Amino acid sequence: MKEADVIKQLHSPNTRSSLHENFQKLGIEKGMVIIVHSSLSAFGWVCGGAIAVVQALMDTVGSEGTIVMPTQTADISDPSEWQMPPVPKEWWPIIREHMPAYDPQITPTRGMGKIVEAFRTFPGVKRSSHPTYSFAAWGKEADNILSEQPLEEGFGPSSPLAKLYELDGHILLLGVGHDSNTSLHFAEHAILNRDKVKKGTALFENNERVWKTYEEIVYDSDCFAALGEDFEKTHAVKKAAIGSAECKLMKQRLIINFAREWLNNKDRL
Repeated sequence: MKEADVIKQLHSPNTRSSLHENFQKLGIEKGMVIIVHSSLSAFGWVCGGAIAVVQALMDTVGSEGTIVMPTQTADISDPSEWQMPPVPKEWWPIIREHMPAYDPQITPTRGMGKIVEAFRTFPGVKRSSHPTYSFAAWGKEADNILSEQPLEEGFGPSSPLAKLYELDGHILLLGVGHDSNTSLHFAEHAILNRDKVKKGTALFENNERVWKTYEEIVYDSDCFAALGEDFEKTHAVKKAAIGSAECKLMKQRLIINFAREWLNNKDRL
């Protein structure tokens, strides 16, 4: 959509102050711990773009709060898994040998959106060391949340998602649905007899770039939209339109507990 058409959709522009006010109306409070999933384009026109959204979120939770965003880098993975687009099989060994290692300071995100990419570069934002499933965090609990994330079970019981669960944090969906709700991958670790797959990635080990193989459960977000829809039928989710974006705020612990049961029942059908 052209920018002129986006402007016509709104009576007034989204700004840092209007977003702050609307985030408060949605239910975000000072001191909250929130994991954010977002689409900048969903808001319509924003004065200051992604920077204004990040600033408004920081204004709303304050320095005593914490903001977390997934900063995944799916392109630092085994090329045999690539589908959008795939690469020729004869390229695979070359990519494994030459792919630059993940560096939390400089490695850009892939497919996470403009708000996430802006957030990871903000002063005071820190980032975890996982080469494909990293998270960035800012605020009071940032160090705690990012303190550990093993290569295997990157979304599992020792991950930033688990720390958010322990802290009774919230999930904030800004113009995106539950198919973007990364926390639900944490719930997948409760699936009985979950299949595993071998993966590969480029990382630094003892200050040297290496290609590392490891084993991980099969993560699958295809059912997350249906899962989220069922959750919202029986649980409280705060909703509001902010600009053109449908936004939702919910307790992470509630949807994780629901998802664990839902996923296991689904797999038994």
